[in-house]
Amino acid sequence: GSRVSLNPGNFVFCLNPSDHQHLRYNPLRDTWVLVSAHRMKRPWAGQVEKPPEEHIPRYDPGNPLCPGNTRANGKVNSHYDSTYVFENDFPALQPDAPDPGSDQHPLFQSKAARGVCKVMCFHPWSDVTLPLMKMHEVVKVIDKWAGLVEELGATYPWVQIFENKGAMMGCSNPHPHCQVWASNFLPNEPALSDRCQRSYYQKHGEPMLQQYARQEAERKERVVVESPDWLAVVPYWATWPYQTLLLPRRHVLRITDLTTEEREGLADIMRRLLTKYDNLFEISFPYSMGWHGAPTGPHLKEDNSHWQLHAHYYPPLLRSAMVKKFMVGYEMLAQEQRDLTPEQAAEKLRNLPEEHYKNRENQEKGGKEKEDGGK
Repeated sequence: GSRVSLNPGNFVFCLNPSDHQHLRYNPLRDTWVLVSAHRMKRPWAGQVEKPPEEHIPRYDPGNPLCPGNTRANGKVNSHYDSTYVFENDFPALQPDAPDPGSDQHPLFQSKAARGVCKVMCFHPWSDVTLPLMKMHEVVKVIDKWAGLVEELGATYPWVQIFENKGAMMGCSNPHPHCQVWASNFLPNEPALSDRCQRSYYQKHGEPMLQQYARQEAERKERVVVESPDWLAVVPYWATWPYQTLLLPRRHVLRITDLTTEEREGLADIMRRLLTKYDNLFEISFPYSMGWHGAPTGPHLKEDNSHWQLHAHYYPPLLRSAMVKKFMVGYEMLAQEQRDLTPEQAAEKLRNLPEEHYKNRENQEKGGKEKEDGGK
Protein backbone atom coordinates (compact mmCIF):
# COMPACT_ATOMS: atom_id res chain seq x y z
CA GLY A 1 0.00 0.00 0.00
CA SER A 2 1.06 3.61 -0.51
CA ARG A 3 2.76 5.37 2.40
CA VAL A 4 2.18 9.00 3.27
CA SER A 5 4.60 11.05 5.38
CA LEU A 6 2.95 13.06 8.13
CA ASN A 7 4.49 15.64 10.42
CA PRO A 8 2.30 16.36 13.45
CA GLY A 9 4.36 18.59 15.73
CA ASN A 10 7.90 17.26 16.05
CA PHE A 11 7.10 13.72 14.92
CA VAL A 12 7.72 12.34 11.45
CA PHE A 13 6.38 8.93 10.47
CA CYS A 14 4.87 7.08 7.51
CA LEU A 15 1.22 6.17 7.21
CA ASN A 16 0.57 2.63 6.07
CA PRO A 17 -3.15 2.50 5.15
CA SER A 18 -3.27 -1.20 6.10
CA ASP A 19 -2.06 -0.52 9.64
CA HIS A 20 -2.96 3.06 10.57
CA GLN A 21 -6.40 4.61 10.84
CA HIS A 22 -7.09 7.56 8.53
CA LEU A 23 -9.93 9.49 6.90
CA ARG A 24 -10.86 9.31 3.22
CA TYR A 25 -13.02 11.79 1.33
CA ASN A 26 -16.07 10.74 -0.70
CA PRO A 27 -16.49 13.40 -3.42
CA LEU A 28 -19.85 11.94 -4.52
CA ARG A 29 -21.42 12.66 -1.13
CA ASP A 30 -19.14 15.37 0.31
CA THR A 31 -18.53 13.16 3.37
CA TRP A 32 -15.62 11.37 5.03
CA VAL A 33 -15.16 7.73 5.97
CA LEU A 34 -12.92 6.46 8.80
CA VAL A 35 -10.67 3.57 7.68
CA SER A 36 -9.43 1.41 10.59
CA ALA A 37 -7.94 -1.68 8.94
CA HIS A 38 -6.16 -2.85 12.11
CA ARG A 39 -9.60 -3.68 13.59
CA MET A 40 -9.78 -6.76 11.34
CA LYS A 41 -7.37 -8.40 13.82
CA ARG A 42 -9.92 -8.34 16.64
CA PRO A 43 -11.76 -11.59 17.51
CA TRP A 44 -15.43 -11.85 16.56
CA ALA A 45 -18.04 -13.15 18.99
CA GLY A 46 -21.01 -11.27 17.57
CA GLN A 47 -23.98 -12.31 15.48
CA VAL A 48 -23.50 -15.05 12.92
CA GLU A 49 -26.00 -15.23 10.07
CA LYS A 50 -27.58 -18.41 8.77
CA PRO A 51 -25.93 -19.61 5.55
CA PRO A 52 -28.10 -18.74 2.53
CA GLU A 53 -30.32 -21.38 0.96
CA GLU A 54 -28.36 -23.00 -1.85
CA HIS A 55 -30.93 -25.54 -3.03
CA ILE A 56 -33.67 -23.33 -4.47
CA PRO A 57 -36.21 -25.10 -6.70
CA ARG A 58 -36.37 -23.92 -10.32
CA TYR A 59 -40.11 -23.50 -9.96
CA ASP A 60 -42.06 -23.12 -6.70
CA PRO A 61 -45.88 -22.98 -6.89
CA GLY A 62 -45.85 -20.83 -3.74
CA ASN A 63 -43.39 -18.21 -5.07
CA PRO A 64 -45.36 -15.14 -6.28
CA LEU A 65 -42.64 -14.22 -8.80
CA CYS A 66 -42.65 -17.49 -10.77
CA PRO A 67 -44.35 -17.65 -14.19
CA GLY A 68 -48.08 -18.40 -14.08
CA ASN A 69 -48.35 -18.03 -10.28
CA THR A 70 -50.96 -15.98 -8.43
CA ARG A 71 -49.70 -13.05 -6.37
CA ALA A 72 -51.02 -11.78 -3.01
CA ASN A 73 -53.56 -9.42 -4.64
CA GLY A 74 -55.02 -12.16 -6.82
CA LYS A 75 -53.28 -11.11 -10.03
CA VAL A 76 -51.70 -13.87 -12.11
CA ASN A 77 -48.25 -13.67 -13.70
CA SER A 78 -47.93 -14.41 -17.38
CA HIS A 79 -46.07 -17.55 -18.42
CA TYR A 80 -43.02 -15.43 -19.21
CA ASP A 81 -39.83 -16.88 -20.65
CA SER A 82 -37.56 -13.81 -20.44
CA THR A 83 -37.80 -10.58 -18.44
CA TYR A 84 -41.18 -9.74 -16.90
CA VAL A 85 -42.39 -6.41 -15.46
CA PHE A 86 -45.49 -5.77 -13.35
CA GLU A 87 -46.82 -3.09 -11.01
CA ASN A 88 -45.69 -3.61 -7.40
CA ASP A 89 -48.61 -5.00 -5.41
CA PHE A 90 -47.56 -3.00 -2.34
CA PRO A 91 -46.12 0.23 -3.80
CA ALA A 92 -44.36 2.86 -1.70
CA LEU A 93 -45.34 5.43 -4.34
CA GLN A 94 -48.65 5.83 -6.18
CA PRO A 95 -49.55 8.21 -9.03
CA ASP A 96 -52.28 9.99 -7.08
CA ALA A 97 -51.79 11.49 -3.62
CA PRO A 98 -53.14 14.69 -2.04
CA ASP A 99 -50.91 17.75 -1.76
CA PRO A 100 -50.26 18.75 1.89
CA GLY A 101 -50.36 22.44 0.92
CA SER A 102 -47.85 25.23 1.54
CA ASP A 103 -49.08 26.75 4.81
CA GLN A 104 -46.64 24.91 7.09
CA HIS A 105 -44.39 25.58 10.06
CA PRO A 106 -40.68 25.44 9.06
CA LEU A 107 -40.11 22.60 11.55
CA PHE A 108 -43.05 20.53 10.27
CA GLN A 109 -42.76 20.52 6.49
CA SER A 110 -44.20 18.00 4.07
CA LYS A 111 -44.60 17.73 0.30
CA ALA A 112 -46.60 15.64 -2.10
CA ALA A 113 -44.94 12.34 -3.07
CA ARG A 114 -46.20 10.67 -6.23
CA GLY A 115 -44.83 7.98 -8.48
CA VAL A 116 -45.00 4.38 -9.60
CA CYS A 117 -43.27 1.21 -8.38
CA LYS A 118 -42.59 -1.74 -10.65
CA VAL A 119 -41.09 -5.19 -10.11
CA MET A 120 -38.92 -6.70 -12.82
CA CYS A 121 -38.08 -10.40 -12.98
CA PHE A 122 -34.79 -11.15 -14.74
CA HIS A 123 -35.51 -14.77 -15.64
CA PRO A 124 -38.33 -17.36 -15.33
CA TRP A 125 -36.19 -19.70 -13.20
CA SER A 126 -35.80 -19.20 -9.45
CA ASP A 127 -32.50 -21.08 -9.20
CA VAL A 128 -30.44 -18.69 -11.32
CA THR A 129 -28.89 -15.30 -10.57
CA LEU A 130 -27.32 -12.75 -12.94
CA PRO A 131 -23.81 -14.33 -12.93
CA LEU A 132 -25.33 -17.71 -13.83
CA MET A 133 -27.47 -16.35 -16.65
CA LYS A 134 -26.36 -16.46 -20.30
CA MET A 135 -24.90 -13.32 -21.88
CA HIS A 136 -27.90 -12.66 -24.13
CA GLU A 137 -30.24 -13.05 -21.13
CA VAL A 138 -28.32 -10.38 -19.17
CA VAL A 139 -28.40 -8.09 -22.22
CA LYS A 140 -32.20 -8.41 -22.19
CA VAL A 141 -32.20 -7.27 -18.56
CA ILE A 142 -30.11 -4.21 -19.47
CA ASP A 143 -32.35 -3.44 -22.46
CA LYS A 144 -35.42 -3.64 -20.22
CA TRP A 145 -33.78 -1.34 -17.65
CA ALA A 146 -33.12 1.20 -20.41
CA GLY A 147 -36.69 0.82 -21.70
CA LEU A 148 -38.16 1.51 -18.26
CA VAL A 149 -35.94 4.57 -17.74
CA GLU A 150 -37.04 5.89 -21.12
CA GLU A 151 -40.72 5.17 -20.46
CA LEU A 152 -40.95 6.43 -16.86
CA GLY A 153 -38.31 9.11 -17.28
CA ALA A 154 -40.39 10.83 -19.96
CA THR A 155 -42.38 12.42 -17.11
CA TYR A 156 -40.78 11.53 -13.75
CA PRO A 157 -37.63 13.43 -12.58
CA TRP A 158 -36.06 10.29 -11.09
CA VAL A 159 -36.19 6.59 -11.99
CA GLN A 160 -34.39 4.37 -9.47
CA ILE A 161 -33.41 0.86 -10.57
CA PHE A 162 -32.31 -1.21 -7.58
CA GLU A 163 -31.81 -4.85 -6.63
CA ASN A 164 -31.86 -6.25 -3.10
CA LYS A 165 -30.29 -9.69 -3.41
CA GLY A 166 -30.47 -12.24 -0.62
CA ALA A 167 -32.50 -12.60 2.57
CA MET A 168 -29.76 -10.69 4.45
CA MET A 169 -30.69 -7.62 2.40
CA GLY A 170 -34.42 -8.00 3.05
CA CYS A 171 -35.24 -9.82 -0.17
CA SER A 172 -38.46 -11.74 0.49
CA ASN A 173 -38.44 -13.95 -2.63
CA PRO A 174 -35.63 -16.23 -3.87
CA HIS A 175 -36.15 -15.33 -7.51
CA PRO A 176 -33.90 -13.14 -9.71
CA HIS A 177 -35.56 -9.72 -9.76
CA CYS A 178 -35.17 -6.01 -9.09
CA GLN A 179 -37.43 -3.02 -8.55
CA VAL A 180 -37.89 0.23 -10.45
CA TRP A 181 -39.37 3.22 -8.62
CA ALA A 182 -40.14 6.49 -10.39
CA SER A 183 -40.82 9.62 -8.33
CA ASN A 184 -41.99 13.20 -8.85
CA PHE A 185 -39.07 14.36 -6.70
CA LEU A 186 -35.29 13.94 -6.72
CA PRO A 187 -34.48 11.66 -3.73
CA ASN A 188 -31.78 12.55 -1.18
CA GLU A 189 -28.88 10.45 -2.52
CA PRO A 190 -29.14 11.44 -6.20
CA ALA A 191 -29.79 15.07 -5.19
CA LEU A 192 -26.56 15.05 -3.16
CA SER A 193 -24.68 13.31 -5.97
CA ASP A 194 -26.04 15.84 -8.46
CA ARG A 195 -24.81 18.75 -6.33
CA CYS A 196 -21.35 17.24 -5.80
CA GLN A 197 -20.84 16.30 -9.46
CA ARG A 198 -22.04 19.74 -10.62
CA SER A 199 -19.64 21.50 -8.23
CA TYR A 200 -16.70 19.36 -9.38
CA TYR A 201 -17.53 19.95 -13.05
CA GLN A 202 -17.69 23.72 -12.53
CA LYS A 203 -14.27 23.71 -10.83
CA HIS A 204 -12.43 21.22 -13.06
CA GLY A 205 -14.26 21.30 -16.42
CA GLU A 206 -14.63 17.51 -16.58
CA PRO A 207 -17.17 15.06 -15.14
CA MET A 208 -15.90 13.85 -11.76
CA LEU A 209 -16.48 10.15 -12.37
CA GLN A 210 -15.00 10.18 -15.86
CA GLN A 211 -11.77 11.64 -14.45
CA TYR A 212 -11.99 9.22 -11.51
CA ALA A 213 -12.33 6.17 -13.80
CA ARG A 214 -9.28 7.27 -15.78
CA GLN A 215 -7.24 7.72 -12.59
CA GLU A 216 -8.28 4.32 -11.21
CA ALA A 217 -7.49 2.60 -14.53
CA GLU A 218 -3.97 4.06 -14.38
CA ARG A 219 -3.35 3.27 -10.69
CA LYS A 220 -4.77 -0.30 -10.87
CA GLU A 221 -4.69 -0.87 -7.08
CA ARG A 222 -8.50 -0.78 -6.62
CA VAL A 223 -9.56 -2.26 -9.98
CA VAL A 224 -11.53 -5.51 -9.68
CA VAL A 225 -12.49 -6.16 -13.33
CA GLU A 226 -12.19 -4.06 -16.47
CA SER A 227 -12.88 -4.12 -20.20
CA PRO A 228 -12.49 -1.67 -23.12
CA ASP A 229 -15.81 0.03 -22.23
CA TRP A 230 -16.23 -0.59 -18.48
CA LEU A 231 -14.40 -0.47 -15.17
CA ALA A 232 -15.38 -1.94 -11.77
CA VAL A 233 -13.45 -0.72 -8.74
CA VAL A 234 -13.63 -0.77 -4.97
CA PRO A 235 -13.91 3.03 -4.64
CA TYR A 236 -11.20 4.87 -2.71
CA TRP A 237 -13.93 6.06 -0.29
CA ALA A 238 -15.83 2.74 0.00
CA THR A 239 -17.83 2.23 3.20
CA TRP A 240 -19.05 -1.36 2.88
CA PRO A 241 -16.28 -4.02 2.97
CA TYR A 242 -16.53 -5.22 -0.64
CA GLN A 243 -18.42 -2.26 -2.10
CA THR A 244 -17.83 -1.65 -5.81
CA LEU A 245 -18.50 1.13 -8.29
CA LEU A 246 -19.22 0.21 -11.92
CA LEU A 247 -18.35 2.92 -14.47
CA PRO A 248 -18.39 3.35 -18.25
CA ARG A 249 -15.13 4.71 -19.65
CA ARG A 250 -16.97 6.95 -22.14
CA HIS A 251 -18.97 9.96 -20.97
CA VAL A 252 -22.52 8.58 -20.62
CA LEU A 253 -25.38 10.45 -18.94
CA ARG A 254 -28.02 7.72 -18.67
CA ILE A 255 -28.42 3.98 -19.22
CA THR A 256 -30.60 4.81 -22.23
CA ASP A 257 -27.51 6.32 -23.95
CA LEU A 258 -25.52 3.07 -24.01
CA THR A 259 -24.73 1.64 -27.44
CA THR A 260 -25.46 -1.99 -28.36
CA GLU A 261 -21.75 -2.78 -27.93
CA GLU A 262 -21.63 -1.08 -24.51
CA ARG A 263 -24.71 -3.01 -23.34
CA GLU A 264 -23.07 -6.27 -24.34
CA GLY A 265 -19.89 -5.17 -22.55
CA LEU A 266 -21.95 -4.28 -19.48
CA ALA A 267 -23.57 -7.72 -19.45
CA ASP A 268 -20.10 -9.29 -19.58
CA ILE A 269 -18.53 -7.18 -16.82
CA MET A 270 -21.58 -7.59 -14.55
CA ARG A 271 -21.32 -11.38 -14.87
CA ARG A 272 -17.56 -11.24 -14.17
CA LEU A 273 -17.96 -8.97 -11.13
CA LEU A 274 -20.87 -10.92 -9.64
CA THR A 275 -19.07 -14.23 -10.23
CA LYS A 276 -16.16 -12.91 -8.16
CA TYR A 277 -18.59 -11.86 -5.45
CA ASP A 278 -20.09 -15.37 -5.34
CA ASN A 279 -16.65 -17.00 -5.41
CA LEU A 280 -15.41 -14.95 -2.43
CA PHE A 281 -17.22 -17.10 0.15
CA GLU A 282 -18.72 -19.63 -2.31
CA ILE A 283 -22.30 -18.52 -1.72
CA SER A 284 -24.87 -16.53 -3.64
CA PHE A 285 -23.47 -13.16 -2.49
CA PRO A 286 -26.01 -10.74 -0.96
CA TYR A 287 -25.98 -7.06 -1.88
CA SER A 288 -28.03 -3.99 -2.62
CA MET A 289 -27.21 -2.34 -5.93
CA GLY A 290 -28.61 0.50 -7.97
CA TRP A 291 -28.06 2.74 -10.98
CA HIS A 292 -27.49 6.49 -10.81
CA GLY A 293 -27.65 8.61 -13.95
CA ALA A 294 -28.64 12.13 -14.92
CA PRO A 295 -32.18 13.11 -13.76
CA THR A 296 -35.04 12.74 -16.22
CA GLY A 297 -38.50 14.25 -16.78
CA PRO A 298 -38.19 18.06 -16.76
CA HIS A 299 -34.38 17.69 -16.41
CA LEU A 300 -34.09 16.11 -19.90
CA LYS A 301 -34.03 19.62 -21.38
CA GLU A 302 -31.28 20.80 -19.03
CA ASP A 303 -27.50 20.59 -19.41
CA ASN A 304 -26.43 17.57 -17.34
CA SER A 305 -22.84 17.38 -18.60
CA HIS A 306 -21.61 17.01 -15.00
CA TRP A 307 -23.29 13.61 -14.68
CA GLN A 308 -21.72 10.24 -15.39
CA LEU A 309 -23.76 7.03 -15.36
CA HIS A 310 -22.67 4.59 -12.63
CA ALA A 311 -23.86 1.64 -10.56
CA HIS A 312 -23.24 1.09 -6.84
CA TYR A 313 -22.94 -2.38 -5.29
CA TYR A 314 -23.23 -2.52 -1.48
CA PRO A 315 -22.61 -6.05 -0.10
CA PRO A 316 -22.82 -6.45 3.71
CA LEU A 317 -20.46 -9.42 4.20
CA LEU A 318 -17.10 -8.82 5.84
CA ARG A 319 -15.30 -11.84 7.30
CA SER A 320 -17.20 -14.84 5.94
CA ALA A 321 -20.50 -15.95 4.47
CA MET A 322 -22.06 -15.66 7.91
CA VAL A 323 -20.49 -12.52 9.42
CA LYS A 324 -21.71 -9.19 8.12
CA LYS A 325 -20.75 -5.57 8.63
CA PHE A 326 -23.18 -3.68 10.86
CA MET A 327 -23.77 0.07 10.48
CA VAL A 328 -24.40 0.88 14.13
CA GLY A 329 -23.05 3.03 16.96
CA TYR A 330 -20.29 5.24 15.57
CA GLU A 331 -21.55 4.86 11.98
CA MET A 332 -25.07 5.97 12.94
CA LEU A 333 -24.06 8.72 15.36
CA ALA A 334 -20.76 10.06 14.02
CA GLN A 335 -19.63 8.95 10.54
CA GLU A 336 -19.05 5.95 8.30
CA GLN A 337 -16.22 3.57 9.28
CA ARG A 338 -14.68 0.47 7.68
CA ASP A 339 -12.34 -2.28 8.94
CA LEU A 340 -10.70 -3.32 5.66
CA THR A 341 -8.90 -0.98 3.26
CA PRO A 342 -10.42 -0.63 -0.22
CA GLU A 343 -7.09 -1.78 -1.65
CA GLN A 344 -7.18 -5.01 0.39
CA ALA A 345 -10.77 -5.66 -0.67
CA ALA A 346 -10.01 -4.99 -4.35
CA GLU A 347 -6.96 -7.27 -4.33
CA LYS A 348 -8.96 -10.09 -2.75
CA LEU A 349 -11.76 -9.76 -5.32
CA ARG A 350 -9.37 -9.24 -8.24
CA ASN A 351 -7.48 -12.46 -7.50
CA LEU A 352 -10.61 -14.64 -7.44
CA PRO A 353 -11.35 -16.86 -10.46
CA GLU A 354 -13.87 -15.74 -13.06
CA GLU A 355 -15.36 -19.20 -13.41
CA HIS A 356 -18.36 -19.49 -11.09
CA TYR A 357 -17.89 -22.00 -8.28
CA LYS A 358 -21.22 -23.66 -9.11
CA ASN A 359 -20.17 -24.27 -12.71
CA ARG A 360 -16.86 -25.66 -11.47
CA GLU A 361 -18.66 -27.95 -9.00
CA ASN A 362 -21.02 -29.16 -11.75
CA GLN A 363 -18.08 -29.91 -14.04
CA GLU A 364 -16.26 -31.78 -11.29
CA LYS A 365 -19.43 -33.69 -10.42
CA GLY A 366 -20.01 -34.54 -14.08
CA GLY A 367 -16.41 -35.71 -14.46
CA LYS A 368 -16.65 -37.90 -11.36
CA GLU A 369 -19.93 -39.46 -12.55
CA LYS A 370 -18.34 -40.17 -15.91
CA GLU A 371 -15.35 -41.70 -14.19
CA ASP A 372 -17.55 -43.82 -11.88
CA GLY A 373 -19.64 -44.91 -14.84
CA GLY A 374 -16.57 -46.11 -16.69
CA LYS A 375 -15.49 -48.43 -13.89
